[in-house]
Order: sequence, then structure tokens, then C-alpha cells
Amino acid sequence: MITNISDRLKALGIILPPPGPPAAAYVMAATTGNTVFLSGHIAKRDGKPWVGKLGMDMDTDTGKAAARSIAIDLLSTLQTHLGSLDKVKRIVKVMGLVNSTCEYTEQHLVINGCSELLFEVFGDTGKHARSAFGVAQIPLGACVEIELIAEI
Repeated sequence: MITNISDRLKALGIILPPPGPPAAAYVMAATTGNTVFLSGHIAKRDGKPWVGKLGMDMDTDTGKAAARSIAIDLLSTLQTHLGSLDKVKRIVKVMGLVNSTCEYTEQHLVINGCSELLFEVFGDTGKHARSAFGVAQIPLGACVEIELIAEI
């Protein structure tokens, strides 16, 4: 039986990478009271921005994989900030931005890549409110950016 988040990550074959630094004038995580706000994390592949536009040069399944990779990076930032993911009482909110054409309408399916992983890792604690938006561009040309709010 899996008793903590670290064991669940191992069971899922997930190794958290070192968290990345902010790309501009902000911090990656901020706590107020019992709430942690994580700054937007962009999709990365091989350590570089995962560039693409959904509906033009990237399909929904690839975007979903990018969102899943962001979830792993968000967990890394959260663990570094808190010292342990076991301190998370609830994933409260996820907001996803999808670099997409005006005609593309599957942003919600792309962000499922993040949401589904959070459910796998945290179980019911990972069930959250969510928004998914299509945007004209994301910094560095990334295909997806996601931010997260957690209760501790």
C-alpha cells in the first residue's frame, strides 16, 4: 500500500527534475496563509522550451504530453518550496494556457495531461477547479503554460 506521495511517484515511474529558475522578475512559488501559488511553468523538452502551436504544427495528444510534463515540473517546484509533497492538503486550481490557432478548440483536452497526472499522484486530493484558455502566444514560443494553486 502506498502511504506517501514520494512512494506514489516512484510507483508511477516519475522522477522529479530539479526545479527551474524564474525566467523574469518573479518567484516560482509564493505562500500566503495556507495557500501556495505556483507561477506559470512552460512546457520543456530536453531542457528547452517545447515550442509549437496547437492546430498548426502540434496535435492534441502532443499538447497533452506537454501538459503532463509541466505537471511534473510543477510538482518539483512545489516539493522544493514545501520540503515535502505530503504537506499538500488539496490541489485547488489549475490554469492552463495553450498556444493555439483561432480555429483550435481542444485546449481543455490538452490541459487534461496535467490534471490527470495530478489525480494519479494525489488521488482525491488532486481533484481541482480548472480553466483552459487558447492564446495567441506564450513566452519563448512554448506550446503550453500552466500555473497551480494548492492548499497546505
